[in-house]
Amino acid sequence: MTGNRLLLGVALLFLGLGLWQLGGAGLIQGKAWLAQRLLDRAWADTLAGADAVKPWPWADTWPVARLQVAALDIDLFVLAGASGRSLAFGPGQVEGTEALNHNIMGGHRDTHFAFLQHLEEGHRFRLQDRSGAWQSYVVRGQAILDVRQEVIARPGRERQLLTLVTCYPFDAITPGGPLRYAVTAEAIPGEAVAVADEHGPLGDEISLGEDGGAPLPGGTT
Repeated sequence: MTGNRLLLGVALLFLGLGLWQLGGAGLIQGKAWLAQRLLDRAWADTLAGADAVKPWPWADTWPVARLQVAALDIDLFVLAGASGRSLAFGPGQVEGTEALNHNIMGGHRDTHFAFLQHLEEGHRFRLQDRSGAWQSYVVRGQAILDVRQEVIARPGRERQLLTLVTCYPFDAITPGGPLRYAVTAEAIPGEAVAVADEHGPLGDEISLGEDGGAPLPGGTT
């Protein structure tokens, strides 16, 4: 934690003395770089056994997982909650969805989750939890959903799913529309597990108002 405070102090001094000279674009890039360094420290403390480590003192979120997609050179910290404040710094885990055996994460279509448009069925990625364990996933399919009508359904107990959600279309000029782009993946017990889907298409995972389902995250534009 001392290292976190030292890094934060140096960063604030840096921001106060010179970053403003770079202009608006430089300030945004500098803040993004700094946020990732602080999140990296917070995640290291989490893996060491600390609980709910805030990356900076006034943060209302903290890292709960690490998401890596090697094929697309993606390495992101997943934050607690999917509020607008959290999503500015990384994708967020929708509260309570892990209890459904169907974890749901949301992110902005033009920043952290822009890569979702390039994920295809059969692609693999992995997720690290707070214990340090890694779980591999394989993409089972994609869907375009409407937050006014649809929910993401609870899978059977024998399946562990993860759905990544962002606003749609990716090139929309006006933000805040009702459509969401969802990529659903299934946990792989071991690397030897075949990519072929023996459980059927993605349509089995997404339903309209099924009991036990989880609402689609909003505000992920």
